Amino acid sequence: MANHETPRLAAVAPDAAEGSAHGDGGADTARDVVYNRISMLRAERGISRRELADALGVHYQTVGYLERGEYSPSLFLALRIAEYFDVAVEVVFSTRPFPRLGDAG
Repeated sequence: MANHETPRLAAVAPDAAEGSAHGDGGADTARDVVYNRISMLRAERGISRRELADALGVHYQTVGYLERGEYSPSLFLALRIAEYFDVAVEVVFSTRPFPRLGDAG
């Protein structure tokens, strides 16, 4: 696991201004989870992680960490991501799990 942690820190360190939503050094608890649809939006539009990262000015691994919920974006980065996809921030991010596509609601 230590090998995984070092690249993760290196991947997000250049974006340190983006910050982490975790005040406890990154430990995940149920209340700290930020759900997102970045992967779905990228797939719909045929955009690679690298293309999105380049447009946002972050490392491409940061996009992967965001998509997997291993890293929570700053408000500024969340707004930039929503702006990139031309959608409201609530379309991309939520504190509750998104309903599965096809679920009646």
